[in-house]
Amino acid sequence: MIRLKNEEQINGIRKSCHLLADLFNEIIPKIKPGVNTKEIDDWCVNFAKKFGATPAWYEEDFPGCACISINNQVIHGVPSKKRIVKDGDIISLDIGLNLKGYISDSTHTVLVGNVKPAHQKLCRVTRECLLAGIDACKAGNRISDISNAVYDIAYNQNKYGVVYEYCGHGVGLEVHEDPSVCNCPSTGPNPRIQAGMVLAIEPMINEGTADVDIEEGSEWTVVTADGSWSCHEEHTVAVFKDHTEVLTDLDYNGNSCLK
Repeated sequence: MIRLKNEEQINGIRKSCHLLADLFNEIIPKIKPGVNTKEIDDWCVNFAKKFGATPAWYEEDFPGCACISINNQVIHGVPSKKRIVKDGDIISLDIGLNLKGYISDSTHTVLVGNVKPAHQKLCRVTRECLLAGIDACKAGNRISDISNAVYDIAYNQNKYGVVYEYCGHGVGLEVHEDPSVCNCPSTGPNPRIQAGMVLAIEPMINEGTADVDIEEGSEWTVVTADGSWSCHEEHTVAVFKDHTEVLTDLDYNGNSCLK
């Protein structure tokens, strides 16, 4: 069931999303060669606690505040003291916060040091996919308009693999809500986009094929089936009658807790 949010609920979700944007602005500059992914997760946990939030992924029993996925890892990378950030890595940080019962969800892929041009392009195209998906997310359109916008740029124009086993979703009062927001054409439910919807739009784009597996020895981490690199970008957006607001925009206009 799709849960349309009222003004009070959207205001609460917006505050959670702005805090999450502040978190990203705080930690992204710290992602450098030599740090381990458990350190990064600890920074996220401490930031959340400082401002009265809790890690949303704990509600899904995930062992971290942040899903930290590197290179061929697509999503759900588990923080570890053994995983050291290296020059040339691309690292997706998928983080959600629960602030007074309101959930935010966003992902940014960080390019570390001297990243190969091919991987820079992958990340650039994935961001273009996200922006195209957001642009298609308008009241009166359908969820498939988002899917088609992402797929057109990723596959039709660039021949990248578009992950189909995982997708975006409703968000705000729970971590995962209806509807599913696929990144490629789908035969599943295709509801009309309505004012009051809050959606997590999140392209997951592979350099090679679209197929994925669970990493050997892990219960969580999803990797590309062919070993190619992957990029993941995500924003939480709120739909209004006459516009769509990117709630997790890093440059939102508001009172940042970092000021």
